[in-house]
Amino acid sequence: MSTENEGNAVPKAPSAPPVPVDAPAVSADSAASPESAAAAADSRAAAGSVPPGASGAPGASGDPGAGAGSAAAGAWPPPQPPTVPSYAAGGGSGSGWGASYQPQEPKPGRRRGGLVAGVLAAALIAGGVGGGIGYWAAERNDNETGSTTVAAADTPADLKREPGSVARIANDALPSVVTIEAQSGSGEGGTGTGFVYDKQGHILTNNHVVASAAEGGKLQATFSNGKKYAAEVIGRAEGYDVAVIKLKNTPGDLKPLPLGNSDRVAVGDSTIAIGAPFGLSNTVTTGIISAKNRPVTSSDGGQSGKSSYMSALQTDASINPGNSGGPLLDGRGAVIGINSAIKPADSGGLGGSGQSGSIGLGFAIPVNQAKNVAQQLIKTGQPVYPVIGASVSLQQENSNGATISREGVGGSDAITPNGPADKAGLKPGDVITKLDDTVIDSGPTLIGQIWTHKPGDTVKITYERDGKEHTVDVTLGERKGDS
Repeated sequence: MSTENEGNAVPKAPSAPPVPVDAPAVSADSAASPESAAAAADSRAAAGSVPPGASGAPGASGDPGAGAGSAAAGAWPPPQPPTVPSYAAGGGSGSGWGASYQPQEPKPGRRRGGLVAGVLAAALIAGGVGGGIGYWAAERNDNETGSTTVAAADTPADLKREPGSVARIANDALPSVVTIEAQSGSGEGGTGTGFVYDKQGHILTNNHVVASAAEGGKLQATFSNGKKYAAEVIGRAEGYDVAVIKLKNTPGDLKPLPLGNSDRVAVGDSTIAIGAPFGLSNTVTTGIISAKNRPVTSSDGGQSGKSSYMSALQTDASINPGNSGGPLLDGRGAVIGINSAIKPADSGGLGGSGQSGSIGLGFAIPVNQAKNVAQQLIKTGQPVYPVIGASVSLQQENSNGATISREGVGGSDAITPNGPADKAGLKPGDVITKLDDTVIDSGPTLIGQIWTHKPGDTVKITYERDGKEHTVDVTLGERKGDS
């Protein structure tokens, strides 16, 4: 185990206009006679060269690409009368391309004015119709496009985050989470996370996050709004891997995160982790509680060589180096644990070297335990550990339990005289298999379970001696400070 210091197409115009039809010869007599001119015009109308009601005839837009076939099909709008081309001076059929519209000759004396008025009226009509058609076409293209894109409504009501949503919980919690930068006197250090514990400026985090700055180093806490504050270590517990620091200039608007009840957490409950993985502050990840009471032994690799033991909450929320000390929240936004350790991939990370990232195996100190430790550190500056007064092997000799050692540290007695284990009748060589209802498979598991209690608590211990099983009640003693 390792801590993680953790539109429609426009029809093409023909390549060449149709060959113009020769106009029939007009005799000088007929040209000089108004009656004969009218008769000629009537005969042309009867043949279909000039459609009746010429003022609304199709084929008069002046667009050489507008075919008479579309006009015959009832196309709209009626085209604007063009200047009569030379090849259509009274010739052509009603169905041909560029079929002409022949305006009536104006009466003498009114030719110029009438023509101007006619052109003006046509231009106004065409402009109005053209504008209307343009609007209609644009609206049709907008509403009847072949695209499947759907535009989402963008109103404050639609963007409202419900109280139980991850976005809402993260928004509420982020202002109370800090990124911690620790630096020793020699300049060494790292980055971790912490969260506001109370309005007095106490920040709860991991011991291994601040250990390098505990003696003569520097600590700085940066909030999500970018404000930075110098801090100092109030107390730390190596065995629990918990520490409390305090802001030197406490702001008046601190908002402590609410603490939940880690004893009531169930496997499958939602989790939200906030931290600074690889220095990326204010990172939010989600997951579930994967397991409870997971025995974890961790170490930051420091010169003290001491390990921490926890009966941890396991989560698959992404936790990486830098998340250490950050809050693990439940679905209500309450803190249920302190993110503390990960099980790294054997490859050692990308490229096979350096710090490895999350593989979905993260571990958090239950908040009930962390709360008790924090209260001790704020009050006295040192931790208090519950003990049974017996040394147990930390080696995984077998999976049957925790074996009481034959000899203590430095040749001392394995069982403290007149201590809890001694009073309960335990002896060296006894194998402890259960503590209350929890199965014990090793020494670290036993220590982690004992440390979930307080000094003075009575626990039931099941052990084996000479192949026989026994049960005894043990009242836990205490040890102050890290030794």
